[in-house]
Amino acid sequence: MRKEPGFIYRICLLFGDALAIVFSFSFAYYFRTHIDVRPFFFTSELTDFIVSNLILLPIWLVIMVSLGTYNRSVLSRPMALVVRLFLASILGVMSIITYDFFVNNTTIASSSLFPVRGIAVLTAVFCFITLIIERGIISSIRRFFFRRSVGLIRTIIVGDSQNTTQLLMGIWPETGFKIVGVVAKDKYVPEEWKKRQYDSLDTAVKNLHPDAIIHTGGKNIEEVNRVAINHHALYYYSPANDSIITLSGRVEWIAATPIVLIRTTPLHSGARALKRFIDIIASLFFIILTSPFMLIVFIAQKIADPKAPAIYKDIRLTRFDKEFGLYKFRSMKQEFSGLTPEQAFEKMGKPELAEKYRAQGDYLANDPRYTKLGAFLRKTSLDEIPQFFNILKGDISLIGPRALQPAELKTYGDRSLILSVKSGLTGLAQVSGRRDISFNERRALDVYYVQNWSIALDISIFLRTIAAVLKHVGAK
Repeated sequence: MRKEPGFIYRICLLFGDALAIVFSFSFAYYFRTHIDVRPFFFTSELTDFIVSNLILLPIWLVIMVSLGTYNRSVLSRPMALVVRLFLASILGVMSIITYDFFVNNTTIASSSLFPVRGIAVLTAVFCFITLIIERGIISSIRRFFFRRSVGLIRTIIVGDSQNTTQLLMGIWPETGFKIVGVVAKDKYVPEEWKKRQYDSLDTAVKNLHPDAIIHTGGKNIEEVNRVAINHHALYYYSPANDSIITLSGRVEWIAATPIVLIRTTPLHSGARALKRFIDIIASLFFIILTSPFMLIVFIAQKIADPKAPAIYKDIRLTRFDKEFGLYKFRSMKQEFSGLTPEQAFEKMGKPELAEKYRAQGDYLANDPRYTKLGAFLRKTSLDEIPQFFNILKGDISLIGPRALQPAELKTYGDRSLILSVKSGLTGLAQVSGRRDISFNERRALDVYYVQNWSIALDISIFLRTIAAVLKHVGAK
């Protein structure tokens, strides 16, 4: 899911709405004090007025979000959007009047917010008009780019049904989709689309690298969905019209055809942006907090082995199969650094230890590959501290599936499902025992996390991580 449909557009709307609201407040105040010829009997402090309303701006934006003015289903219906913008303008002013009334003795909100009722009325009117104009401008810019094939979702349609024909004939750039291929029988493919017709979905995906797959057939749902997951593409299902009543209301209509977006994980769009914001704040906090420990460990490493690097980068996988260098304090002897367990044990002349290591869930008591300091770092999890820099860079998240080496996931069936979200410094598998549970159990927990993500789950994992580190649970 490299492209989130409409996410950037909604972010632009959010910032545009914020500017429109601030402008409406400011212009209403300026209009009453400088353009309106009627006398007024209050102190005119435009700067204080603007600052106060900037502080209160989130109240208005929460109302906008609550009314669904950023939902795709509302954005596609102009009249429904106009009505909600009108309600948002009225409710926004009313909420701030209410706030001003109850806290008018505070320093940030006083009776000067709306010293006369006329400013409140003007603000509501100007806000409604400005929001419509601002959104019209942003929508026009979006259509401008869409017509030039910028930002479109590259889409493959697969399935033998009339919905295939309707989508092929009715999807235009303004919808945000660009059909790059179709997998269907000849009778469902119009003549002008024959050149983009493929016999199999695997071939089409391999050649076209789509951002989304729209499935219009009732058969092979799991198979098509699995292909979408394996290629990190959005999966849409287009049901028959008579089955709409069984759906939960998350239906979109494109070219008079219903399609339902079925997501691999709840962690997308705004949730992903929120999680990234939390990661930045948390990583900065922990980097500052742990900097003395990192300095001590760094010095200890250099004293123990002056020629060996104190920190090394281990190649791991994160979201969308992206390889990155995971920072860790070196815990392994230099001659075994960068080798697989099999290669390391073979090099030291003890190949039988590799089989024992795998049989015990990738663990070996008194593992001869590690230094004495390294064994201590691993037991206390201090070797993981440099990963806060990975979090700050955006390679991984604070919470997520364990970042594994490419070879570890090479033959794993749910590889693409796990890699649909960023790997994490800690996660459900780590706090459930880490090395005390088998590889398959850890991967099953990772899959559960991907499919059931929530802020509450992240908080729970974080708190359990603190307890696990203090008790050395699973750390060996």
